[in-house]
This record gives sequence, structure tokens and C-alpha cells, in this order.
Amino acid sequence: MIRALFLSLALALPAAAQEVIVSGMSQNRVSITADFDGSEILIYGAVKRDAPAPEGGPLEVIVTVEGPATPVAVRRKGRVAGIWVNNASVTIGSAPSFYAVATTGPLTHILSDVDNLRYGITIERVIRAIGISAEADKSGEFILALLRVRTNEGRYRILEGKVELTEETLFRSDVELPANLTEGEYKVRLFLLRNKHVVASQEKVIGVRKEGLERFVFNLAKQQPLVYGLVSLVLAAVAGWGASAAFRLIRT
Repeated sequence: MIRALFLSLALALPAAAQEVIVSGMSQNRVSITADFDGSEILIYGAVKRDAPAPEGGPLEVIVTVEGPATPVAVRRKGRVAGIWVNNASVTIGSAPSFYAVATTGPLTHILSDVDNLRYGITIERVIRAIGISAEADKSGEFILALLRVRTNEGRYRILEGKVELTEETLFRSDVELPANLTEGEYKVRLFLLRNKHVVASQEKVIGVRKEGLERFVFNLAKQQPLVYGLVSLVLAAVAGWGASAAFRLIRT
């Protein structure tokens, strides 16, 4: 009897809206050619619900684009006998070659520390630097230096307020990819948040690869390094001879 009463009460309550991301991208493949100077990806989508939107905090959206991760050696210079030399270094186990975070608002206002740690959303949470404290003093400064350098290069970007959200249903964001892209798969993640907590997420992939002459040179260097070296020497010699001949003509 009691069980039946609880069941009837549960059925009488309004169902909580389950929010799901339905998204797309302007392109899922980027080709790096000899004249490649960057690209722009449009990431768009909508929020699908099976009930009215839940009450409470407003809906927020975060979009991240992450390039292939590699180990990175970071060195610190110091002055020794009046000369600047590398006096300490650490190896960061994994750092993305490119990372962009686009949001509907300030990260500190829409994302909790718990969910940031759980999903690894901000740049600091994506970098893996386990054990570097044993390699050098003040190891945290090396991570800050890496963030500063790659931010200045345009490879790490925080784009707060760059996701447009319409009536808590439609959203879009434009993410620029720089010219110095690393070949590989770029992971695109989308997050819906309410009250600073993630309520839905989705993941997509953008393929980035060299094409044409760039692809030929890359494959030659990787697969036949001896031939690549010989061809480079021949081209350098021809270029030097051509420059010398041009100067002789100019003098005459």
C-alpha cells in the first residue's frame, strides 16, 4: 500500500527536463597546404529537451577545442658569470599543441572547481605535469611560462563570452585555428551547464593533416630521412649557385 502511494506521487510530479546537445560543425577536416594561413571553424547546435526547461540558474555553454598532446621540455634561464644560460629544466608529460575555451560567460561564474576537475575543461586542467616538482625548484613557474609562451603564440586561447546562446536553445561559436597547426585529431567538446554544474556533454573530432607538397615533404622526411637530407643538400647548393649567378649578373 505504501509502495503504491509513493509510486502514484512520483508519477504525479512533473518530469525533470533532460537536456541533450544536438550539434554540428562547418567542417570536420582541415588540410594544411603550402599557402595555409589558418582556418576558422563554426561550431553550432541546439538543446533538445523532452520537457520544459528546468527552473533555476540560466543555461550556459562551454566549447573546447584541443589539439594533439605531446611532452614538452621547458627551460629556465639564469645569469651565471654575467652570461644568460639554461640553469634548470623540467619535462611536462603532456600538453596540447592547441587549446581554446569558448564560453557564454566568465569561467569563474559558470563553472565549479569540482566539475572543472572532473571534466578537465580549463587549460590548466588539461596539462599533465606529474612529478616535475622533483626536477626543479619552483616547478609551478615552468607551467606558467608554458602557458604564457603558447598564449602569446595564439596556441592557447580563452574566449569568454564568445559563445552566442539564443533563448537557451540555440548556440554557436567561431574558433580560429592558427597557421602553425600540428597534424592530428583535434577534439571538440561541448558542455551544457546549470548552476555551475555540467548537465550534458558531447564530443566531436576535427581531422587536421598535411596535403600536396607539404604532405610529400613530411612523408619523405619521416620515411626516407637519407633521401630527404640529400635532396635538401642539392636544393641548398642549387639555391646558392642561383643567388651567386644573380649577383654576378647584377654587377655586370
